[in-house]
Amino acid sequence: MNQVPPPISELTLAATPNAVAWARRHTVDILQRWRFSAEDIEIARLLISELATNAIQHACPAVPSGSAGTESAGPGTILLRLWPTGSGIVLSVSDRDPRPPTPRASDDSATGGRGLPLTVAMANRWGYYPTHLRPGKIVWAEVPIHPRAALSKPGPAGLEITPLMLGRVLTALRDL
Repeated sequence: MNQVPPPISELTLAATPNAVAWARRHTVDILQRWRFSAEDIEIARLLISELATNAIQHACPAVPSGSAGTESAGPGTILLRLWPTGSGIVLSVSDRDPRPPTPRASDDSATGGRGLPLTVAMANRWGYYPTHLRPGKIVWAEVPIHPRAALSKPGPAGLEITPLMLGRVLTALRDL
């Protein structure tokens, strides 16, 4: 019996600030083709923004040995992967930093540090694992087909995910 493999989408992007917008556009386009609901697409769009932003911040290109350091190695790359599961969609982004993701303490007025708590609150599950062919890691999150109802549980570092904070994040994403 011949079975069709499940659809998987991959996109390699230069680790530059505009890669986040391209990651969002790509995610929306693919999930629309796969007929996910608008609400599920919006959650995936938010999470891919967080994963891609963090990956870009940690995409350290390797400097060739013997280099005097006078030439720029250029931006690194990140690899975005999307694939559907029985309970949602898995989003993954790779970067060149082998260190695990760690939560940062932030207050309501901070402009950063909310990515991991948002991921914990919005995803069915998430994690990371080291890459094998080069130094780095892959951070992934599974977006549920229907989002969690309880977003007000404290996340890592005691940060509470409230509807007001989510609204601020979504507004900032739309302004990008």
